[in-house]
Amino acid sequence: MLFNALALISLIASVGAIPKPTVGRAIVTNQCDAPIYLWHVGGSIGPQNKISKDTSYSEMFVRDPASGGIALKMTNVEDGLFKPNVSQTIFAYNLDGSTIWYDMSDIFGHGFAGRTMTLKPTESSCESINWWGGKPDGSSQIKNCVATTDLELTFCPNHCLPSWYPCGDAAPGDYRPCCTHCIGSHHCVAAP
Repeated sequence: MLFNALALISLIASVGAIPKPTVGRAIVTNQCDAPIYLWHVGGSIGPQNKISKDTSYSEMFVRDPASGGIALKMTNVEDGLFKPNVSQTIFAYNLDGSTIWYDMSDIFGHGFAGRTMTLKPTESSCESINWWGGKPDGSSQIKNCVATTDLELTFCPNHCLPSWYPCGDAAPGDYRPCCTHCIGSHHCVAAP
């Protein structure tokens, strides 16, 4: 009986001593109606991941032995990474010991223009990156934080409607706000 009680106390103590992860995660969440296509790119290109509405992609921070940093490349077109001139949004991170460096950029245009995007660390003392109209605002996008934080990039936070979507009187029963604003109770305005 004493042995069983000691074993139970030991089990409870060991469960309470589960170590915290030493690195966080890169998370991409899609709250838009249209899918997002994502590839993990380091020294090689990973498979395409389709992120449908209200789903997420997640990976633990890693350091690539060939490239060092990792780029999560996203398009709004299936197989877009391998098609000419398809716009890509890039969420890049670089694990450097106990620090995670992160930034966002676009190449070949702004394929997600009109969709608000927020890259938010779970560590409240670290800086977010916000693309209110789906495009960078021109300021430096390079930030850093403790490597134990999670970094979540959310497309259309709170399910906001991208530009040109019907809103107001043109969308009866759909009370979601526009990512920018509704013009003339007809459609969401384009990103500036």
